[in-house]
Amino acid sequence: MPPRENPTARQARLGAELRRLRERAGKTAREAAGMLGTDQGKISHIESGRIGVSEDRIRKLATFYECSDQALLDALCAIAREHRGQFWWDEYRGILAPSWLDTSELEHHAVSMQILQTVSVPGLLQTEDYARTLFHGGVVELPREEIEARTEHRMRRKVVLERDNPPPFDVFLHEAALRMRFGGRKVARAQLEQLMLDSERPHITVRVIPFTNEEYFEATQPVLYAYGVVPQLDTVQVDAPIGGFFLDAEATLARYRLFFGRALKVSLDPDESRNLIHHIAREL
Repeated sequence: MPPRENPTARQARLGAELRRLRERAGKTAREAAGMLGTDQGKISHIESGRIGVSEDRIRKLATFYECSDQALLDALCAIAREHRGQFWWDEYRGILAPSWLDTSELEHHAVSMQILQTVSVPGLLQTEDYARTLFHGGVVELPREEIEARTEHRMRRKVVLERDNPPPFDVFLHEAALRMRFGGRKVARAQLEQLMLDSERPHITVRVIPFTNEEYFEATQPVLYAYGVVPQLDTVQVDAPIGGFFLDAEATLARYRLFFGRALKVSLDPDESRNLIHHIAREL
């Protein structure tokens, strides 16, 4: 089977974690290849996510690397068992850019999530009209078919918060995001009303960073912290106008955990936040 041209973020993450295990063990790719009875090029492809790896080989490599973290190995083997076409977002392959599918994949596998946004409501809590408005306002004008595909995909992502055991979802919103009237008063008011309803769900917590906050807090880009089934698989997604990117270096993850701790300190509590959202909605 030829190497994958475009591995998913999760496939690439499996390879990256195997590379980290090898490097921590002080082993070379040539040594790992020798242990598996293959060539160094194949190890390179495995560690880049360009070819799959069996559970048996993962465990053989773990033994060679003297890794005894069973929870991590079980999590890596679970990734190895996944296949294309298994999940709902695979229906959009070839329709939307791979990064859109990677976001769905990240949310689906997260055991809990924290998100901070300063200008707009997070995608998982958006109404259809609000989402469509945002897609009309991109850097490049999109054809109608692309806008509709993106809107449909965004609405389907909500399934992660509607399943039997949804992940806890902590939302930090700057007051500016609540006062933006994207789509006009009617669309903005409906979005705020939906946000209030979502904030009452037991697994969703919404906190607002108010304009009255007197402590400086650096929060200019949307940030999602997705907790994995083991800490080694935690992932941060940062969005930008030209596209988002994933971060998973241990030191970087530690800094973003501090970042969200800071967000908690400067935000209103859930009841105060709900009252502020209600007040702004009434002003519309």
